[in-house]
Amino acid sequence: MKKAIAQHYLDDATASYRAYKKLAEKALDQLKDEEFFVALDDESNSVAVIMKHIAGNMLSRWTDFLTTDGEKPERNRDLEFVIEPQTTKADMMEYWEKGWQRTFETLEALRPEDLMRTVKIRGEEHTAVQAINRQLAHYPYHIGQIVFLAKHFRSADWKSLSIPRNKSAEFNEYLEQKGVAGHRFDAAARFNEPERKN
Repeated sequence: MKKAIAQHYLDDATASYRAYKKLAEKALDQLKDEEFFVALDDESNSVAVIMKHIAGNMLSRWTDFLTTDGEKPERNRDLEFVIEPQTTKADMMEYWEKGWQRTFETLEALRPEDLMRTVKIRGEEHTAVQAINRQLAHYPYHIGQIVFLAKHFRSADWKSLSIPRNKSAEFNEYLEQKGVAGHRFDAAARFNEPERKN
C-alpha cells in the first residue's frame, strides 16, 4: 500500500509539472517575438528572464538529483537575470525545453523507494519529497508571472487559459455534460476552444 501511495505521488507530481509547462506555453504562444524581452519597469523581469531563470534552476536542481547538491557550483544564478542583446526567442525556447527535459528525465527515473532519501539544496537537507514539492511551488510562482505578462501584452485579445470571467456556471455545466477527463487546465482549454460553440 505504501509503495502504491508513493508511486501515486510521483505520478501526480509529474503530471502537475507537465500541466504547468503546458499552461506557460499556452501563454507564450500568445506573445509576439519582441514581447518576450519587454520588462514593464526597471524592477520587473521580462518573460525571457523568467524562462531563463526557471530553466537554469531546473538544470541545477534536477541534474544528479539524488547524489549532488541541487545548487551546482557551475550555476551562475545572477546571469539568469541577464539577457544578452543577441538572444532570440528561439534561443529562449531551446533553453526552456532543455530545462524541462532534464526535469522530466529525473522525475520519471525516480522510484517510490527514493522519496525518503536525503538530498541537499545549498547544503540544506530535504527528503526527495520535500525537494520535489519545493520546485513544484517555485515554478508555478514564476509561470504565474509569465501568464500575467502575456495577458498584459494581449489585453482584450487575450485567450483565457482558465475559466473566463462570468463563465463559472457554464464551465461547470460543460464538465457535467462532457464528463471531461484529465487535468483541470486541459478541461479549461477545451472549454475555451471556439469550435465548441459550433
